[in-house]
Amino acid sequence: MKVYFQQLAKYNQWANGRLYAAVLELPNELYRKPTGVFFGSLHGTLNHLLLTDRLWLKRLRGIGEELPNQLNAVLFEHRQELAEARAAEDKRILDVIDGCQDVDLTKMIKYANTSGKQFEAPLSDLLIHVFNHQTHHRGQAHSCLLILTGKEPPSLDLLAMQRGVPSP
Repeated sequence: MKVYFQQLAKYNQWANGRLYAAVLELPNELYRKPTGVFFGSLHGTLNHLLLTDRLWLKRLRGIGEELPNQLNAVLFEHRQELAEARAAEDKRILDVIDGCQDVDLTKMIKYANTSGKQFEAPLSDLLIHVFNHQTHHRGQAHSCLLILTGKEPPSLDLLAMQRGVPSP
């Protein structure tokens, strides 16, 4: 089971690297332009993803910095800082998965959501949620690139990673 999550963590890092390479090339006015996605813009969507990954890793491992409970909070105004923080978080996710054993993935984790409601679920189920959430909003960001530039964004297909398409 650990191998499955290692592949998802590597994919997450690879896809975020490709997405951010394209995002960093955009003019600022396009990067911040409202596009109709749930968090308003690329800037809002990418901040949301970093915030929620940090929230989840703190819930799962009990370590990490204090974060706002608002899921639309902006952690970084400057996208270069956001990109650097994203790369560091992707490395941290890989390290967490690498530090797990298969038995760890079956352990029940108690946590509270941003409203304070208590839940409990196996670590494996929560990790599936984290990676699925990334894919969901990364897809929105990918669509934003197409809307804003009129050009096809870089492929984020898992098969492309598995076939060895490089990350920037």
